[in-house]
Amino acid sequence: QLSARGHWSTWPAFASGQTVLQNHKPCCVPKERKSSNKQTLLTIPKPRYLEQLESYLRKELQSLDLTKKNSQELKLQPYREIFEFFIDSFKTYKPLLSAIKNEYEVTLAHQKEMIRALEPLKAMVTTVSEEYTQQILALQEKERVEINMLKQEKQHLLKFIDNMKEEKSSLEIQVEHLQKSLAEEYLRYLNEYHARKLLLANMNEMHNKQLGPTLHQVQGRENVKSEDVVKLTLALKIARQDLTKAQVELNRMIADYGDVVPRRDFESLEKKYSDLLQKMKTQQKDFDQLRKEYDMLLEIHRETAEERDNAFIELQEVQRSCTPRPNWAKCSEVIPGGRDRWSSLAEGKTSDQLVDMLLEEIGTGVLKEREVFLGWGKGDNVPVYLRYEGEIKNKKLSKKDVVTILKDVWREKIALEQQTGKRSSLPEFFLSYLQKKYGDAAAMEWSYTIYENMRLYQSNHVMSSFYDILTGKVGEEQYHGQNQLISNLQKELAACDSLNTGSLTSEHMAVREVFPLKRTDSVQELIDASRYKLDSAEDLINYRSLFNEDEEGNAEPFIAMIRNQYVSEKQEYLRELKSKLGDLIEVNADDLKTAFCAIDPDIDDQTLDIYIGLAYQVGKEQTDQDVLPVETALERLLAGDVRRVGPSPKEESKTDCEEGE
Repeated sequence: QLSARGHWSTWPAFASGQTVLQNHKPCCVPKERKSSNKQTLLTIPKPRYLEQLESYLRKELQSLDLTKKNSQELKLQPYREIFEFFIDSFKTYKPLLSAIKNEYEVTLAHQKEMIRALEPLKAMVTTVSEEYTQQILALQEKERVEINMLKQEKQHLLKFIDNMKEEKSSLEIQVEHLQKSLAEEYLRYLNEYHARKLLLANMNEMHNKQLGPTLHQVQGRENVKSEDVVKLTLALKIARQDLTKAQVELNRMIADYGDVVPRRDFESLEKKYSDLLQKMKTQQKDFDQLRKEYDMLLEIHRETAEERDNAFIELQEVQRSCTPRPNWAKCSEVIPGGRDRWSSLAEGKTSDQLVDMLLEEIGTGVLKEREVFLGWGKGDNVPVYLRYEGEIKNKKLSKKDVVTILKDVWREKIALEQQTGKRSSLPEFFLSYLQKKYGDAAAMEWSYTIYENMRLYQSNHVMSSFYDILTGKVGEEQYHGQNQLISNLQKELAACDSLNTGSLTSEHMAVREVFPLKRTDSVQELIDASRYKLDSAEDLINYRSLFNEDEEGNAEPFIAMIRNQYVSEKQEYLRELKSKLGDLIEVNADDLKTAFCAIDPDIDDQTLDIYIGLAYQVGKEQTDQDVLPVETALERLLAGDVRRVGPSPKEESKTDCEEGE
């Protein structure tokens, strides 16, 4: 009903002092007023027109038959009538309410048309699904029959193989028996053969003894007779023929082999030639090796000269701007926790790291005392998660709370990307995560508080990495690449632990297998970092504890060393790339590909295209005609996940030199 002044009814009565369009949040109403409002609501009766509408709606709904198929449409009709009565009662808002009602009616009609159009498709999908289900069942039945036949055939072949094995065993036994019999027969016949020979020798000796006197008498008579002339003539003729043949053969050999070197001299010369040839090959190989070493030393000399010049320039700058080394012990007087906490924080830190740590400690105190933040505004140049005008409340979170929230953001984002198969923007997901968890009103308070903590605590890996990716300094691929390296190492160590004891010796730490491209000193640094809790005599490393993190997300020295080496190796890789590009100021895609292939010959085409896309930040088809400043390309590559694919040519040459020595 309308009041006397033409406004809406003010029921319940305690709302008389409020206007319809006031924007009060329920959470801002005082508790005392909420309780008094509830009591007043129970004592004030409803407007008569509202009671009439509710009574009419109940009657209409009770008169409907809700068992029919279109019961929902029948149930909607009384609500339509009530809404029309409501529109007719408010003349001022009737056009707007009528437009809202018509829009809903048009939308419902459109939805009905769509449902009616999709009904045949639903039946067709059901039919096709049944047909394919029957086909699948038929194929499964067919495969089941074939599998049974193959199993039977397999059993038959296994039985056949067993029979053949038994037959083979019996034949081997027979062969062995026959070999023994043959050996015995051979020995028997050999003995008999020797016995026969001995017997014949004895018989011949006895026969010669019997014929000895008679033979001497015959020889005496023959010596008396003269030689046979015909026999001697024939022997002389044959001797002359043999002499002629020998003379002819000698002349032929002199003619054929007059210029031939004797075989003894030929073999001696051939051996001498082989020795000289082998010596020449060895000297040529040594010469090539020395040439490689010379080229390598020349390159090292050039790089050393550059490093010397750079170091000299830096030395001059340092000498020009150097200041006395500060007394860091004075910081223990202002740092919470006193001398003991400062000693534990400052242990093993450089001056630059001590300055960063001191700034963090000072900033922590300032951040805790700060009650509000000033919004950055709502311009397009402001990040989406910081777009707010006015003052924002400081939630005063601890480092542990911020690390927990950031880890949860990573988990939610990775799960969403695995589900959708698409990579989402971290700034937008960060804002949606805070809105979903804390509401739209409080999301900016959490966003500003977390942002300020991340900006302050750069020594914390979880915060600094999230901050760099959130602000665009580093690509998200670098974060996932480091995590993948650590995950692969953890799996490899677990695989080496066959007894699942959780401990391995230094020899079995599979660092070289996971990181085959690391230098020997880098591998030794990782092993030393894994032994930092052990005595010098102990060699059993609890590899599972190397992957632990404290409540603030700080990793063990072993994991920190892996991350530091990842960054330093990438920087060294890009320095080699810059050195290969030489004095170029701008570079195109072809020159960049050539430089990558020169410093990393084992790089594949897919990885090369990814690196070129990172440098030019465009698709593969658009990089051929683009020209980019070298410094810009290197900065973009430094922000991405860029790693060496194969061994460095310099490392290979050093290895060859060591093997040659």
